[in-house]
Amino acid sequence: MITKDMIIGDVVAQYPETVPVFQSFGMQCLGCPSARGESVEKAAGVHGFDADRLVEALNEALKK
Repeated sequence: MITKDMIIGDVVAQYPETVPVFQSFGMQCLGCPSARGESVEKAAGVHGFDADRLVEALNEALKK
């Protein structure tokens, strides 16, 4: 299960199937050092969307 406090780099490494979800939220540079070190919650704030919505979408991707 993915949570808001998880680091994006860790999420992508452990769950590569989440990459398209991040990209659909406008996060194209998942390999950038700043993006890889941010929490899911912080990245959501930087990109202007709700962290809970992102976490929900990420966890849905794990079910597929």
